[in-house]
Amino acid sequence: MFKNLFKKESSITKIYAPINGEIVSLEEVPDPVFSQKMMGDGIAIKPNKGQVYSPVEGEVVQIPDTKHAIGLRTGDGIEILIHIGLETVSLEGKGFTINVSTGDKVSVGEKLMEFDLEYVRNNASSDISPIVITNGQDTGKKFSMTEEKESTAGETVIITTSEQ
Repeated sequence: MFKNLFKKESSITKIYAPINGEIVSLEEVPDPVFSQKMMGDGIAIKPNKGQVYSPVEGEVVQIPDTKHAIGLRTGDGIEILIHIGLETVSLEGKGFTINVSTGDKVSVGEKLMEFDLEYVRNNASSDISPIVITNGQDTGKKFSMTEEKESTAGETVIITTSEQ
């Protein structure tokens, strides 16, 4: 009768799609850094709009000068990298508009950035955008990827975490 009384509540974090588009597995990303999960596990989205929204409640922890990516950290320490397109660092920030600053607290669905999708498609090697858990090994959590094929930013859950 008492065995569940002191059981720790398991903590589940839902990571929502930051971008509208087609969901693809990380293994399908045409860049070995992502497809071989060198930066961590995750998922990718082939965007159909040039807008990026926060996938979690958390804090903005990184925005490179080239504006092609945003790093976030959830309250329970999960670090998420949203990387727009491939080889977009070479665009040197052109086509990207950041709406937040490092240190900002953000909520699910809050607009983080906008990007010129056609410019990225024409000037980067791909518009496919990886969403990666960069510290997954350190969290003690298990990550499950969605089976969904289409994402709606702020609505579609793409990654669910649970205690291991």
